[in-house]
Amino acid sequence: MKKVERNQYRNLLTLLIIYVILTVMKYSRSLIRTLKEEPKEAETKGHRLLLRGGFIKQLAAGIHSYLPLGWRIILRISQIIREEMERIGAQELLLPAISPRNIWEESGRWQEFGDDMFRLKDRKGRDYCLCPTHEEIITEIARAKIKSYRDLPQIWFQIQTKFRDERRPRFGVIRSRQFIMKDSYSLDIDEAGLDHNYALHEEAYRRIFKRCGLEFEVVEASGGLMGGGESKEFIARIDGGEALIAHCTRCNFQADTEAVLGKGEFFTGEDSPISEVATPQQRTVEEVSDYLDVSRKNLVKSIFFTAPDKPPILILLRGDYEVNENIIKAKFGFSYNPASPEEIVKFFNAEPGFIGPVGIKDITIYADDLLKGTRGMITGANKNGYHIRGLNIDRDIKVSEFLNLRKVKSGDRCTKCGGKLELYQGLELGQIFKLGTKYSAKLDATFLDEKGQLRPIIMGSYGIGLERIMACACEQKADESGIVWPISIAPFEVYLLILNPEEPMIKKVADEITQSLTHSHFSIIIDDRDLSAGIKFNDSELLGIPMRVTIGPRGVKENRFDIYIRETKKTISCSRAQIVEECVRIKQELYRRLNV
Repeated sequence: MKKVERNQYRNLLTLLIIYVILTVMKYSRSLIRTLKEEPKEAETKGHRLLLRGGFIKQLAAGIHSYLPLGWRIILRISQIIREEMERIGAQELLLPAISPRNIWEESGRWQEFGDDMFRLKDRKGRDYCLCPTHEEIITEIARAKIKSYRDLPQIWFQIQTKFRDERRPRFGVIRSRQFIMKDSYSLDIDEAGLDHNYALHEEAYRRIFKRCGLEFEVVEASGGLMGGGESKEFIARIDGGEALIAHCTRCNFQADTEAVLGKGEFFTGEDSPISEVATPQQRTVEEVSDYLDVSRKNLVKSIFFTAPDKPPILILLRGDYEVNENIIKAKFGFSYNPASPEEIVKFFNAEPGFIGPVGIKDITIYADDLLKGTRGMITGANKNGYHIRGLNIDRDIKVSEFLNLRKVKSGDRCTKCGGKLELYQGLELGQIFKLGTKYSAKLDATFLDEKGQLRPIIMGSYGIGLERIMACACEQKADESGIVWPISIAPFEVYLLILNPEEPMIKKVADEITQSLTHSHFSIIIDDRDLSAGIKFNDSELLGIPMRVTIGPRGVKENRFDIYIRETKKTISCSRAQIVEECVRIKQELYRRLNV
């Protein structure tokens, strides 16, 4: 054999060995430790199964390690995302996870992010942050690299770790302090270009989530802290999900409750003079209304908001509604947050639950529009253990402005058609934003147009949470026995369950079947543990690998092997010579079920 041919053969052999290593894992040598008991820290079904199956390990609240099985899923999701992003012409880059303060000062978000941003100092005392998102960083690159209209349009994307100091991390990997995101950014010369790239991303996202085997809906959303233009969320219906979606039963309009306004029913009490009433230990709307035997609609809630270096504001809301913090932040500034108990006592000389708008000074009051013209209402007396009866909004307090400040609730009316709104819980998988010039104008990211005039770049931002896809698959597809991974993101495609693995004949047959399957491009986990059949079958169900091939003494003797399909729970029996053919057929059918 010639030297060149030998080298080519050696390279091909090396690639084949690498391929086999990457696609075959022996259970006995792996870092897989399943749990029989329910993990105490588990909050949702998906979180419980990921912990029990050894896909993740919690280090602290909102901080997880991805163990080999879990990381394989993340890598498969990443590959689907990369393929679809490249399909729309996006270029991959990698931005730093740490950033200096100055770029965030330019955009104004150093203050706006508030306590959600992890901040640190280097050894010279300079301020840095762990990036919660990357709009500023991408805009800084754009202003350095984009000079002319000929350089546009562009789409850049990355898959990177983000950090947010969540006030209350929850739902396992869904709302974490550290998380992995695909974020992409479009850069255009005009709004028409932005519309085009926004539509491209929406279609790409639909393909991504379908390829990952998820059921989802696209709803209207709020731009929030990211941007003030048009925005859509991709929501999976899941009980216990962190998002609350309003759906109109008449026109089918859907939107996140943070983004939708509804028509509520007006309510007022009877006109009467103000009087003070004792309400000992009764703080919440429910406690006060029950104690005084009145409707929750009869109460006025006072929510005190503060922000660094800005005047405090008092928000008034009817007792049967919750405040829409997104509206508050969008109108008054994203650094505004509900005040701490200590701040409330400092300003009102009363504890939370007993504050109200009567008699306060130097605090601007804003009220929900359903309170306009109301009389005979009940509110806090700014005195511990007491409330006020007979509040007349127009007579007794000075409201700076009446606005729709409430979150919609079931039974409110759609502002588009007047139909009834219903609410359901969901998990946000991704969101797309039209940023416009929000960042380019502030950071001076401009280009010369065809007439030689400087114009700000028109931008869009688009995000997907990789762990959310993994968690959603667990929530949507799991059954009473464990996880049911979609074939496209499963850590392995075939679970080779070997009974009596130390018997020479069984080991020989298992090795040959493994070789045949790997040559047909299947990824395989081999359960070669010397444990009881019951434990191994239970673990295979928990781990949710799409196909299970069982090799045991009886099957080898009779040349009859069972292929179990995890999704349908059907078992197909075949000869040894038919195993690969049947697995190929099943694999193709499982991919067809993804409806891509």
